[in-house]
Amino acid sequence: MFKVEGHKLRSYLFAFGVACSAATGFLPATSAMAQTPQARGLPDFADLVEQVGPAVVGIRTVEKVSTRGGSGGEMDEEMQEFFRRFFGQPLPGNPRPGPRPNRPQQPQEEERPRGVGSGFILSADGYVMTNAHVIEDASEILVTLTDKREFKAKLIGADKRSDVAVVKIEATSLPVVKVGDISKLRVGEWVMAIGSPFGLENTVTAGIVSAKQRDTGDLVPLIQTDVAINPGNSGGPLINLRGEVVGINSQIYSRSGGYMGISFSIPIDEAIRVSEQLRATGRVSRGLIGVTIGTVSKDVAESIGLGKARGALVNSVVPGSAADKAGVKEGDIITKYGDKVIDTPSDLSRSVASTKPGAKSTLTLFRNGASRELAITVAEGDPEAKPSGKRQQDREEPQAKPSSAAGKSLGLVVSDLTDAQKKELKVRGVRIDAATDAAAKAGLREGDVILSVGNVEVSSVKEFESAIAKADKNKALSVLFRRGEWAQYALIRPAR
Repeated sequence: MFKVEGHKLRSYLFAFGVACSAATGFLPATSAMAQTPQARGLPDFADLVEQVGPAVVGIRTVEKVSTRGGSGGEMDEEMQEFFRRFFGQPLPGNPRPGPRPNRPQQPQEEERPRGVGSGFILSADGYVMTNAHVIEDASEILVTLTDKREFKAKLIGADKRSDVAVVKIEATSLPVVKVGDISKLRVGEWVMAIGSPFGLENTVTAGIVSAKQRDTGDLVPLIQTDVAINPGNSGGPLINLRGEVVGINSQIYSRSGGYMGISFSIPIDEAIRVSEQLRATGRVSRGLIGVTIGTVSKDVAESIGLGKARGALVNSVVPGSAADKAGVKEGDIITKYGDKVIDTPSDLSRSVASTKPGAKSTLTLFRNGASRELAITVAEGDPEAKPSGKRQQDREEPQAKPSSAAGKSLGLVVSDLTDAQKKELKVRGVRIDAATDAAAKAGLREGDVILSVGNVEVSSVKEFESAIAKADKNKALSVLFRRGEWAQYALIRPAR
């Protein structure tokens, strides 16, 4: 019996298959391998490092701390702990703390190293960009160039919301970075980082862009990469293969505090806009309309006729704010800001923040089942502004009798608001006196104020009962309610 070893048989069959395929026209004369994209070699980053490296700097910060008396030369507590753990005794000359003579100790100010970071040179006359958190609370900022020259830097300005800061050193003819076009950055593109992780100067790491426009809740969507970023890399540049800076390395995702394969960078276009304002005025001016916003769930969107889940739900409106003056109400869903479509609350926050205070715009919002437009003049204010004042429990007795059959079928007992409650809350609606069964399952509870039912505003028990009576008993009923300072939606589902 003819016998061929396994590997030889596979070779014969492969050759036979190729010959047959070529003979029958199923395989081109060239190899099938030619039909696939050619394998590309890994990029060589050496030239990029030589090109961009001289414009990358190391940053050390010092902070002043108050100490009590003593010799002023006592060892740092962490170092003392090191000697206690690994040598079983304190370093000679630094005995364990013990009872001290009872004498007054004068407060003293001492400078201590605070941290290390990175940065890069924007202009030949010494403007340097870094992260705001790198220089936060620093009493002294020291910038070290690749040629080992060290300068004391002056803080020009820092913006915590974008995590961008600009410092200035007194030098001339410095090497500078080239700023890239963020719109041309592609997912999967090779990028490189240069920085000082753990104080190790001019360390180079590389990887690819994992995602663009990653929403992490920050003011701007971030660039996600798998470039190794560690403490000390913060503030350093993210560089593309053309030697252009496309981002500032800012954050990592970590459960341990060390690098785990996910890092985030601030897009350079946003960072440059911030730096220009910092250089011009030392601060960043942003638009503000005065609302707190939340997400719109799929179920709520469908129940109120919005369609897909989109927009920013207005939870509250700051009294006297731009939104208040424009006529925005709690429960409105903002779907457009000017020409910008709002899909998420972050879209609205970023669009408003990038608007110059005093500029006019329009809000397209969804209210009671229909869209409408409002003109608004964007203000400038504290980005952390929240509605002021807290609700006080009103002791006045309700002016109307509780609701009857219609409300109770949903597990609700409601009553009219008193005049004092209407004045205090600045809303019209009905107060929930009890919530059970379906209403309780929907998350409603005593003390909530119902503002609308099924896209119909209600300002009395009578209107509340009428709205419920007209609602489809086989579908979930949307209820807009206010709790404390916030308005939100609940879906009361029919019993099965």
